[in-house]
Formats: sequence, structure tokens, C-alpha cells
Amino acid sequence: MEYTVRFFQLSQLFHFLKNSLHYLFLPMIPILSLMIIKKIVCINSRKLNLPPGPKPWPIIGNLPEILANKPVSKWIYKIMEELNTEIACIRLGNVHVIPITSPDLASEILKKHDATFASRPITMSTDIISEGYVTSIVVPFGEQWKKMRKIIASELFSPLRHQFLQDKRNEEADNLMCYVYNNADLVNVRVASRHYCGNVYRKYFFSRRYFGKGVEDGGPGVEEIEHVDAVFVLLKHLYAFSVSDYVPWLRVVDWDGHKREVKKGMGIMKKYHDSIVEERFNEWNDGSKTVEEDRLDVMISLKDVNDNPLLTLKEVKAQVTELILAVVDNPSNIVEWTLAEMINRPELIQKATKELDEIVGKNRLVQEYDIPKLNFVKACARESLRLHPTMAFNVPHVSMNDTVVGSYFIPKGSHVIIGRDGLGRNPQVWKEPYEYKPERHLKNDGSDVTLTEPNLKYLSFGAGRRSCPGVMLGTTMTVMQLARLLHGFTWSAPADTSGINLVEAEDDMFLAEPLLAVAKPRLALSLYNFL
Repeated sequence: MEYTVRFFQLSQLFHFLKNSLHYLFLPMIPILSLMIIKKIVCINSRKLNLPPGPKPWPIIGNLPEILANKPVSKWIYKIMEELNTEIACIRLGNVHVIPITSPDLASEILKKHDATFASRPITMSTDIISEGYVTSIVVPFGEQWKKMRKIIASELFSPLRHQFLQDKRNEEADNLMCYVYNNADLVNVRVASRHYCGNVYRKYFFSRRYFGKGVEDGGPGVEEIEHVDAVFVLLKHLYAFSVSDYVPWLRVVDWDGHKREVKKGMGIMKKYHDSIVEERFNEWNDGSKTVEEDRLDVMISLKDVNDNPLLTLKEVKAQVTELILAVVDNPSNIVEWTLAEMINRPELIQKATKELDEIVGKNRLVQEYDIPKLNFVKACARESLRLHPTMAFNVPHVSMNDTVVGSYFIPKGSHVIIGRDGLGRNPQVWKEPYEYKPERHLKNDGSDVTLTEPNLKYLSFGAGRRSCPGVMLGTTMTVMQLARLLHGFTWSAPADTSGINLVEAEDDMFLAEPLLAVAKPRLALSLYNFL
């Protein structure tokens, strides 16, 4: 009897469940369907191939290859050439590094999938330089980046601020001519141009040209040389394929010595910056300073909604250092390469000076309001940006999700690097890509030539969320110093040479040797008297 009752109970329970399943699971059908579809899409995505690349070793990937091939950038381009591809995949540890040299693929990354590739990698050098990621340029995507990006775009590099600081830029354009005039017999153009950029930066943030006593000829003192040299040391190691970035536990032993060099460079920057920033903070806090004179004042005086300082002392110090890294290298490299190319082809100098004489005349110096009309001068700068970029690759973009680019699967966490010289020297895009031809950038209708390249046929100021907010400043600094040098002086190679040796350095993309040239004043002497 007992078994009969239990059997009846179980039968009733089964019947109840059978009739209830429809009602229990009906609301879950859409959710289950979405889960199944997502799983299918994920599986299909993973069936897509990674971009072609060298076969990786187990666990360590292609780390042995980057240790054996220096500079790594040239090895990457060689691999891509051998594979006949404009997108590749190189696995370093557990990180997929994706180099790209196609404008179409670059546009997919920086425009179509901009939101996906809006982050930055965590590296030894960026951690140290950004003081633990409190800045903007090298900081991974997140609230700190959003905060700092907004401040830089709206408060530091706005058109209003650009106009406000024009007098400081003019002073350094005059000082550049002073230095060249005083050293006309043999000008080190690299020194002149790099320190013009450094001077503009120091005026922008510190309202001073010199950290020390200064030099009578207008050139850099010992302190300024040390300061700018440290900038280029940091730039060299910023994203230098350090092994410790892909095998983090190696940071303890500093396998390739990068950490030592970065800390040394940062020590020099702090030596010159920190005391100035701290003193200025105190002046604003005690009320002895109330008027904004430069961008350091702007950063310190910013307030949040509760009228508290928007930026901490640490954030200001770190952001000041990061911004100088973004200011100095490109304009100075462009000017040096442009003059070197033009000295070897005097007809280009003649064409540029003819344009300058027609627009500016010989009774005054070039001013910023002349820049929109100097199309050939800007075309020369554009051609140098295309053919002679400062670095082989741009700042890496990190994929925040699995993505498909150009029919290839890009896993989440991949480091995508856009090839600067790979784009600018791409034979599928540029006719005679290794020839210096400024005329290719002139427009048939005579309209304004700019240094930006929206179609990413070469990389100038980037694109998308992580593009450079200092386009106006970068353009002005580049064109202004180039125009002043071409307008004010006639340039030639030193007498004991047959021309300028246009050879890249082995480990970077600068001229192998600093450009030394003779500068003969070509304007009325009265225009140089005030210098």
C-alpha cells in the first residue's frame, strides 16, 4: 500500500512538472536564444585567422626574435615584406602585436573601430613616465584618461589659449633667427630646431627660456641641453619593445636596461620641473599669484564643481613632463630633414623663397598669419612627414574586445601599431615613395595645404579618440620655424662636403648625423639688428 501511494505521488509530481515546464521556461527562451547566438558568433569569430606572421615559440612567442634583431621595427617591416602583407601578427609572450601599413586598415582601426581600440598598453616606461598613469597620452582608457583629455583639449590646446600664447611663440621664433644669425658660418640645425621646440615649451609652461643663466648667442645652455637630451632618451624608450613588457616578472632584473635609462631620464626632468611646479602651487595657494600667465598657471588654477583644485600636484607634474615629449620631436625632426633634402636640391629652396618673398616680402619677417598662404613651404613639411617620420610606429592602440579587421581576427588585448613609414612609403599608395617630391601635396585648385592627412595615407596627428589635440600648435611650430629659416637665410652644405648625406640612423629614423649647414642672411641687415 505504501509503495502504491509513493508511486502515485511521484506520478502526480511528474505530471505537474510536465505541465509547468512551458510556463517556467517560456520567459527564458529569449535569454537562452541570445546566449546561443552569442556563442555561435564567438565560435565563428575564432575560426577567422589571425593576421600572418612568424611562427611563435610555445609560451614565449617571438621574444627570441626581437632580442636577436635590432632595431625591432626594421625586423617587423622585413617580416611583413617577406610575407607580402600589410597586416601581421607577432606574438610576444601572450600579447599579439599587430603592425599595419595600409591606409584602409588603419582607417578601420582609428575610425570604424575607434571605440574598440581606444586604450593603451601597460608598460614599464609608461608607468614611470606617467607617474602611475595619471596623465593622458599613454594612459589606458578610463575615467582618468577622460578627465585629462578634456582638460588638455578644452583648457590647454584650445584656439583661445593658442592665441593667448602667441607672443611667447613669436619670441622664440625671433630667438631662433638670433641663434642662426650668430652661428651662420656653421649651424647645427638639429640643435637649433630641438631647442626652439624646447624653448617654446618652457615659455608655455614655465614662462622662461632658460633653466640657468642663459647663453648670449641665443642657443641652449648646459641645463637646456641636458633637459632636451633627456626628452629624447625617454622618447626612445617609451614603447621600445622591452622584453619586460611582455614577461612582467623580468622587470625586477631590468633585462634590457630600459628601466635604468627611463629612471635616469625622469630624474633629469624632475630636477628641472618639480621645484618650479611646487613653487607655483604655493604661490596660488597663498594668494600671491592670481593671474594666469602660462599653461602651468592654467592647470593649477582649474577648479571642480565644489571649487576645489581639479588637478593634484602629482597630476600636474606628470602631465607637464608628458606634454613636452609630445611637443619636441616631430617639429624638430621635420625641419631638419626638410632642410637637408632642400640643400641637396637648391631648386626647392629657390621655389620656397620665391613663395616667401611674394607673400611676405623682404621688409619684414614671417608671421603666423602668413602660414595659411605658404602652401609650398607646407608641402615640403608634409613630404618630410610622409617620408621621414620621427618613429617607425605610432603609440600602440589596445583592443578592448575581440574584433575583426580586414577579415582577420584581432583578439582582445592585442597591441595594434600603425606603421608611420609603412604608410608613408607604401608603393600601393605613393608613386616613387622614396623620392622627395613636395609637389605631390599641392592641390590643383591652389587651396590650403595642411599637415594633417584625414585619409591616413601617412600618419601625422593620428585620428579618433586618441588623436593629438595639439594639431594647431604642432602645425604652427613646424611651419613657422621652417619658414623663418628659409626666408631669413640662404642655406648650403659646408664647403668641404659634396652635399648632405641623407642616411637614417641605424637605431631610429633621425638623420644619422646632425645636419650642419652654412646659413647666409638674405634679408636687409636692419631686420637682423633687433636680434
